[in-house]
Amino acid sequence: MQPTTVTDLPALLAGDAVAGADRPLLTYCDDATGERVELTAVELGGLAARTAGLLREDCGLDTGSRVAVLLPPHWQTAAVLLGAWSIGAAVSFRPWATAGLAPVGQGENDPLDALFVSRQRLDSWLEQVPQARHRYVLGLAPGGAPLGEVPDGYRDFAADASRHPANLPAYGAFGSTDAASPDGTTYRQWGGLAQGVADQLGLRAGDRLLVDVAKHEQPVMWLLTPLAAGASVVLCANLDRANLDARIAAEGVTRVI
Repeated sequence: MQPTTVTDLPALLAGDAVAGADRPLLTYCDDATGERVELTAVELGGLAARTAGLLREDCGLDTGSRVAVLLPPHWQTAAVLLGAWSIGAAVSFRPWATAGLAPVGQGENDPLDALFVSRQRLDSWLEQVPQARHRYVLGLAPGGAPLGEVPDGYRDFAADASRHPANLPAYGAFGSTDAASPDGTTYRQWGGLAQGVADQLGLRAGDRLLVDVAKHEQPVMWLLTPLAAGASVVLCANLDRANLDARIAAEGVTRVI
């Protein structure tokens, strides 16, 4: 498996950045529900391409558009993030830790271009969901099932994204010095940070990283760092630590964070 970075998204979405692209790149497990989803680079790229199509064709967004993501570490979150970055959007990832606090630099009269939020956070009275011109809600149901009921003012991400093709169109090019997040951090800087974390962890190409999502919400840890190293990742929600050794053996894990 060859390393990639956030600036190499076209190669990743085409499956070209991964040696043996039919092998798992991202595996999601929930020890509370028993859900397990396994995605190759090509499959994850297809989901990201659907997100990119949604943002570009349905929302009219392009390089420099501002997108907020209020989602937990999850396979659908990976598709949203990679899809938004693949059109050159500046993505603001907002973890639960900021719930109830006004986002820095985000005024009520300064709506974002697009928003992706989980139904759980949308229903929380602690959450301050930012304004956006296009708003999508995710139920994060097993298998990516659409929502049974969509809140007023929102659209169902799973249903709308599924109508777009699973191949990334030839959108306008963006550079490594373009902003990958609204604070001005560039694609190159995020890639460099992810590579630095990978080096600190001793993560190498071909490694399989298990991430306890309760400990690591930020995508630089559970998404960008494995991609930078050329590693695959196993995201574990509600991790059963009493059976951690069995999980490590079953998934072929080589690193745990």
